[in-house]
Amino acid sequence: MAGPSFEHCRYERHGRVLVITINRPQVLNALNPAAHFEMAQAFDLYAADPDLHVAILTGSGERAFCVGTDLKELSRTGEHRKPASGFGGITTRFDLFKPVIAAVNGLCLGGGAEMVAACDLAVSSDSASFAMPEPLVGLAALGGGALQRLAREMPMKDAMMLILTGRRIDAQEARRISLINEVVPHQELMPAAFALAGRVLACAPLAVQASKQVMLQSLDMPDLQTAMSARYEAAERMLASQDAIEGPLAFAEKRKPVWTGR
Repeated sequence: MAGPSFEHCRYERHGRVLVITINRPQVLNALNPAAHFEMAQAFDLYAADPDLHVAILTGSGERAFCVGTDLKELSRTGEHRKPASGFGGITTRFDLFKPVIAAVNGLCLGGGAEMVAACDLAVSSDSASFAMPEPLVGLAALGGGALQRLAREMPMKDAMMLILTGRRIDAQEARRISLINEVVPHQELMPAAFALAGRVLACAPLAVQASKQVMLQSLDMPDLQTAMSARYEAAERMLASQDAIEGPLAFAEKRKPVWTGR
């Protein structure tokens, strides 16, 4: 089902699943300020829609997921503007507890890799490649959270190798270092992403959101005891929901639960 009309991304509903597709293939899906703000709006709509439970983020065309900033436009305009929610509207979005799956269809460089790191799950084409090339052009990946996320999400030596050398790695190596979850043949990428979304949809949506909130927010707490005794808004909402009644009832009645997200 079609959604809002954007210039730089596509917003397509498939039942409970939203697909956001970066749509700048002529520049390998590099992002300019207008694209950042459109994608931020797309993620805002996803966050606010109670009927959407999983999002898939991918790129248009056969060559690239996203190669980062549109440097040609930047050199021409000098404009760096981004929304408060960061690169692609996601890298500094810390209040989205619905899951986001990256479907990496090609080159994934710089800010593109930062968006993948900001997603909760990631499936990659076997033809994709990844890099954080900023140091090779005299810069560091300061704005999109890669330096902070990768140090938390993978072994430090693997993170340092990726960040300090700027070298490009293939999808299998990205899987080995836990930047992504799964590698599939290129033509099977979107079916695999939808299959993963289906596995998430089999779970109660409020339980998924509560689990994500607890896992992410507990990282900021000083010790395990504090993290386990803290209050989490999404967990409280889950415990008070109809789905918290439906799950045990469906189990007792030996049937599949019917989740409402309420």
